[in-house]
Amino acid sequence: MDQGPLVNEQIDAGAKLINAFDKYKPVQAAFWVKESDDGQWYLYLASDQIDDSNFDLAYGEILRVLGAGPHLWLDPFQVKVTGVEDPMTKVVLGLMRKYPGRMPLRYPGGQLGPLNIEDAYIYPIPVPMPA
Repeated sequence: MDQGPLVNEQIDAGAKLINAFDKYKPVQAAFWVKESDDGQWYLYLASDQIDDSNFDLAYGEILRVLGAGPHLWLDPFQVKVTGVEDPMTKVVLGLMRKYPGRMPLRYPGGQLGPLNIEDAYIYPIPVPMPA
């Protein structure tokens, strides 16, 4: 089921979550991906302090942050937490090094690591807070 384009409200909700999560574990990469298989948008948060031993705690922090208020534009099931060794995260980190700056990056689709995607939105780090 195609969800359509990523909208500013989703981008802003993601930015707020990223900044809150960054206080728990530093975020090295954050990006929205629209997967080709199901057309769903997912928000990925990558930290060098996330590994197999603490994925459950990281998701608990996501639920805690999102439980702190209404989030019309962000469902906890849309959020995926990864370490920096994840193949898709490695590609994103490479793009961030190649195109540094304070502007987000768009990745128009194709292959992103092992995943076929339709579109991606990569936040600059640090993530500016929405107005």
